Amino acid sequence: MREETSEDMFFRELAGTCAELRQAFARHVGMSPHRVRLLIRLWRDGETSHSDLRHVLAIDGASVTRLVKEFETEGLVSRRLAPEDNRYTLAALTAAGERVAADLERSHQVYQERLLDGITAEQRENVLDVLRHVRTNILEQESP
Repeated sequence: MREETSEDMFFRELAGTCAELRQAFARHVGMSPHRVRLLIRLWRDGETSHSDLRHVLAIDGASVTRLVKEFETEGLVSRRLAPEDNRYTLAALTAAGERVAADLERSHQVYQERLLDGITAEQRENVLDVLRHVRTNILEQESP
């Protein structure tokens, strides 16, 4: 059996932290990660096609439609056909949806601040430097 290397530990910890981070805030607010991401995306970008939401959120079209319809039933999202091409459905936040999304955004900021409690600005910058360097190395490995 091979002993775990420091590289193995680094990437295992990084992957575990990322996986947990994707789920943690959604659990904190009692909402699925896809619901949170869809509301925040509409709040930041405004009216958006289902097709664009599918790409940005990396979920299938049926899931986008289901989520948007759920939010529509809850009065948080409105839908309409795109005037320039009625094959596309557009989704936008209602006034109630904007309030919910703005509250989510504020809650997320406070949540992030709590997660970083006790971590200095210098430590944060060091981690950012490492992550940027890893990303650069990934891109260089993918280049011909």
